[in-house]
Amino acid sequence: MKIFIRLDDLSSGEAQSIVREHMAGMLDNSPIESVHALPLEKLCQPNVSFWTAWIGSELCGCGALQMLGPHHGEIKTMRTRARFLRQGVGQSVLTHIVNEAQARGMQRLSLETGSSDAFAAARAMYEKNGFEICEPFGDYQLDPHSVFMSKAL
Repeated sequence: MKIFIRLDDLSSGEAQSIVREHMAGMLDNSPIESVHALPLEKLCQPNVSFWTAWIGSELCGCGALQMLGPHHGEIKTMRTRARFLRQGVGQSVLTHIVNEAQARGMQRLSLETGSSDAFAAARAMYEKNGFEICEPFGDYQLDPHSVFMSKAL
């Protein structure tokens, strides 16, 4: 099964639907004040690159890289559609984002994810890829519903 990842401008209904799905999933698993997912309009800003993952003609996942500065990026909007879970989609998107950040000369990648059991698989994937728990970065504050992770590139 080949996963194809492409830069996406979020102009298609299909790409927009996975962003809505991601936001709904975050709201289902975290209190609203602890949801840090970017809405569609913020994913379209110049400091954010958004990718969609495809298996054949089916949209199976997405991820984004937000530039926090010239050498620091944040992984955003990581989502794998339910029927594609545990098939390597998240890992493929994460690898693509890490490679892109390295190609851009970034020195650090960080992320915020949930602390509940619903996010355990995501946290395990990030840990497997060298991300370590860290203090809040950027504008984040300590939050019992959030886990902050970072990786030097």
